[in-house]
Amino acid sequence: MNDQVIYLVYILSFVIGSIVGLVLSYKKYTEPFVRKNIDAVALILAIIGWMLAVNSPLLAVIGVTVYVSITIGVFLIAMVIGMRPGYGRYETVIGFALAALVWILRTFMGV
Repeated sequence: MNDQVIYLVYILSFVIGSIVGLVLSYKKYTEPFVRKNIDAVALILAIIGWMLAVNSPLLAVIGVTVYVSITIGVFLIAMVIGMRPGYGRYETVIGFALAALVWILRTFMGV
């Protein structure tokens, strides 16, 4: 597949995920200020999204193509990043940190 088409799919996935995340967060959070607690659903989406995007070769073992896992991962990441301003930042950092930890372990263990 052409690299430009793949990048276009990633960009479209990110834009659509951002829009969906913004719409859903405006429906869920009515207050205009940032709460200090962590949203469990957004945390799960961020962890799954970052794991799919960063550690996509792990899923190639079970037959999921890298392009599909990255596309789904980018969509889920964008849903959390695209939330209402001030929301989703802790979840994004935690999801990225866990995915980075798995990537580091995978890289140094040779998996």
